[in-house]
Amino acid sequence: MSLIAPILAAGSLIAVDLRCNALTDPLAIQSAQPQFSWKLKAVDPQSKNLSQSAYHILVASDPAILKSGKGDLWDSGKVISSSQFGIKYQGKALLSRAQCWWKVQVWDQAGKATDWSSVAYFGTGLKDQSDWQAQWIYGKTPEAPFNPLADAKWIGSSKISVGDTPQGTYHFRREFETNEAKSATITLTADNLFILKLNGKKLHQTTDPENWRSVQEIDLAPHLKAGKNILEIDVINATPSPCGLIASLNLGGINISTDSSWLCDGALAREIGKNGVAPWGLVKPKGLVKAPAQYFKKSVQITRSIKRATAYVTALGIVDFEVNGKRVAEDLFTPGWTNYNIRTHYRTFDITKNLKSGTNDFNAVLGQGWFAGYVAWGLQREHYGKTPMFKAQIEIEFTDGTKQSINTDTSWKVADGPILDEHFLHGEKFDARLQPKNWVPAKVGEFKTVLQAFPGDPVQAYQTIKTKSIKEVEKRVYQIDFGQNLSGFVKLKVNQPSGTKITIRHAERLDKNGRIYTTNLRAAEATDVYICKGGEVEEWNPRFTFHGFQYIEVTGLTEKPKENTFTAIAISSATPEAGQLETSDPMLNQLISNAWWTQKMNFIDVPTDCPQRDERLGWTGDAQAYILTASYYSDVQSFFTKWLESLDDDQREDGQYPKVAPILAGLDDGGPAWADAGVICPMVIYDMYGDKELLSRHYPNMKRFIEFCRLRSKPGLLPPEKYHIYGDWLSINANTPNDVITQAYFAGSTELMIRAAKILGHGEDAQSFTDLHTKVKKAFQDAFVTTDGKVKGETQCAYVLALGFDLLNETQAKNAADYLIADIEKRGWHLSTGFVGTRDLMHVLSKIGRDDVAFRLLHNTTFPSWGFTIKNGATSIWERWDGWTPEKGFQDPGMNSFAHYAYGAVSGWMFKTIGGISPLEAGFSKILIAPKLDPKLTWASTTYDSVRGPIKTSWKRSENSIELTAEVPPNTTAEIHVPKLDGTVEKYNVGSGTWKFATS
Repeated sequence: MSLIAPILAAGSLIAVDLRCNALTDPLAIQSAQPQFSWKLKAVDPQSKNLSQSAYHILVASDPAILKSGKGDLWDSGKVISSSQFGIKYQGKALLSRAQCWWKVQVWDQAGKATDWSSVAYFGTGLKDQSDWQAQWIYGKTPEAPFNPLADAKWIGSSKISVGDTPQGTYHFRREFETNEAKSATITLTADNLFILKLNGKKLHQTTDPENWRSVQEIDLAPHLKAGKNILEIDVINATPSPCGLIASLNLGGINISTDSSWLCDGALAREIGKNGVAPWGLVKPKGLVKAPAQYFKKSVQITRSIKRATAYVTALGIVDFEVNGKRVAEDLFTPGWTNYNIRTHYRTFDITKNLKSGTNDFNAVLGQGWFAGYVAWGLQREHYGKTPMFKAQIEIEFTDGTKQSINTDTSWKVADGPILDEHFLHGEKFDARLQPKNWVPAKVGEFKTVLQAFPGDPVQAYQTIKTKSIKEVEKRVYQIDFGQNLSGFVKLKVNQPSGTKITIRHAERLDKNGRIYTTNLRAAEATDVYICKGGEVEEWNPRFTFHGFQYIEVTGLTEKPKENTFTAIAISSATPEAGQLETSDPMLNQLISNAWWTQKMNFIDVPTDCPQRDERLGWTGDAQAYILTASYYSDVQSFFTKWLESLDDDQREDGQYPKVAPILAGLDDGGPAWADAGVICPMVIYDMYGDKELLSRHYPNMKRFIEFCRLRSKPGLLPPEKYHIYGDWLSINANTPNDVITQAYFAGSTELMIRAAKILGHGEDAQSFTDLHTKVKKAFQDAFVTTDGKVKGETQCAYVLALGFDLLNETQAKNAADYLIADIEKRGWHLSTGFVGTRDLMHVLSKIGRDDVAFRLLHNTTFPSWGFTIKNGATSIWERWDGWTPEKGFQDPGMNSFAHYAYGAVSGWMFKTIGGISPLEAGFSKILIAPKLDPKLTWASTTYDSVRGPIKTSWKRSENSIELTAEVPPNTTAEIHVPKLDGTVEKYNVGSGTWKFATS
């Protein structure tokens, strides 16, 4: 063993990357005590063993004061501490609209003061609700098409009491008479399936039990007969669950809707409730509301010299704000998605440079967004309200000391404009020939919500992707491949005659005929339309929609598109990039890329499940399964700060967390491994960023959740007889018992609560959780584990949970590890895990000393495996292992996304194992650098920009030696495990700096 680089004398430090509340120069924060953080950089890059022994923070209301070496708002003085994040402001009370500049000086390990950092900034925005003088304004409410089911009732069998209906078929019947009806249509749906007959002839049958949300419209006229007609509908309930029928028969203008006069199994039907009743919510046939974007304007004369101008902008919907014809920011989907009934965020923009002397035009374009638009499956919309509204407060401070406020009210004008229709899921239609006209005074509305400064990362475009190929698939129908699945939209550049209608359809994959495959989009139309103004080169992209796609199909062009006619614009929340991992294996590099792209595709204001179909919800189970990996790829501290607000907002009163956040009706019961996100996510953010304040903020809610789990358990702390659970979602021929998953996660979350209580100094809670965990663990062993370590179900997921959550005694654990490996071997060395099991599978294999098996799974290219999807063209992570196979083609289109990040969790294990980087203490104050040598790799290079600074590893292996280079940031220490060719390791404890090792 030789240590290549000598230890150099310690050098000095400089504080860099100053942040407030994990944000760089935020214009508005809501908290009374903002938190400061910085990273440390060695002045001499060759220096080693550097650390911070003290710091001094100055905060001033004017940069000139700060420059003079004073802090009129806060002067911390010299604080003997190594802390470099989570440092709370302790100065004068910060009022609304405060402008604050700050800097920090640190002392190194030798007690030597360093230079002051560069100056950073933060503002406080409108801290109190009374600061808002602006009003909510709006124009039109989107026009809903007629719903034939508006007055219909859900009906069921009168022989079944209220509650779940047994599995089986229920026969509904309705007789009616007609002479010669020129039109006869029935509109209907049933939970789960139905068969429709008229006069004994089968006319329609549904086949997807989950597709009851798709209302069917069937023409009956060709099958009617004069006189009496008999309508029969067999409703099939696939499992014991809610079951019902809702229908409306239209006979030339006469409606016959389902009610208690219909028959079911020979008796009068039971009315379950009006359309909209739980659990189905409002159902209606496909037919989108007409929703033109609303254009607002106000002109103001400004003649005095401006010192500062700030715009506070929010919307119930999404809004683009403009000053003098230019958007004030390139951010998308302002102000973001929350449970608007509880809180709505506002954005703050410095518009000082946007204003001019004379007439200034303030404009806004308002869309439905998440507030009123289509969100989730089955054409659901209006989850929070029917009418999008907009609010802006523009405050101008002049150099003479006077002030002016321009607030939204009835003095603003509103009109329709060129955006004829806009829908998040379905697309945007833009007519460039039109300009807003027929301006009328805006209307003033009311909505009860709390306005708070946006705490996260705004959605922005982050990459443009050029056309990879163009094909004319039929006459003047062009298919464009961008070579990468992405979330975003297409920007076009054309010169076409006036009135040319260009239609752009989006898809992730191609079907067996080589045409775009859109069946898996379900109800999402994913279609944008642009109507040309003509006479000039026109550039356009939508502003109020996004799609998940690799391919587009274009119609309407008068000539074949050129290479630059269409450009794909990839969008995501602007989480700073943190991690990179590259290896000698191109397939693994593609997997690393796939997971990164899928994360970017789904981190669009909230951590969604998928970007393409009619869903795009903040699923809790997906988030908790992936958050560790997400934090290796990107700095997601502020992103999850925002989302966890919504998760707490939507926690039920009994302590249960929801399936999705922000919540939608009927999705309040997350179930095991989904609801546990409320405990898991704050703990991961603490581990990765040392964010003790966030952990403390969510701790009461976390505690309530554990109490919910305890109270709903049986007296022996085992799962109740009946509860919601998704199980090991989309596993492969391996049905893990629900009670095993439930009990394991109860134990796992309780163990995390022991840690949280100790970290926060809640000693009594820590003991209480320790006692509870002991009992839950024992209940797991007694109920589900044999003495020789077999876990009920004997699936990979079951063993992974038992081993990963340390639920077995020593003997059981050893045997369970053998059973896990045996099952993998039995399956031809393949995994069988779904969302739940895959999260921990590779970590557990490493834990039990079987990295060899983990690497074998990693490199598989046969089904099911990550490599199989890559071999079959994946540029993102699939929702299902069998999303497409050569034998069967596409899986069930009802649940077949090609951009779901859950299985991308393997990348987090790769950062920790191949890259060797993980925290030994929260926030990487102490680092473990322990790369494992994948036998199929000759080298790997990894960078992770931690909350304390960049950590880097690179290793390469030859036939006779292994070389490892590790870079450790200042103010940390690292335990470095240097691998040797014989499989052993040598351990070193080092401080900061670049360290090089070689073994032979």
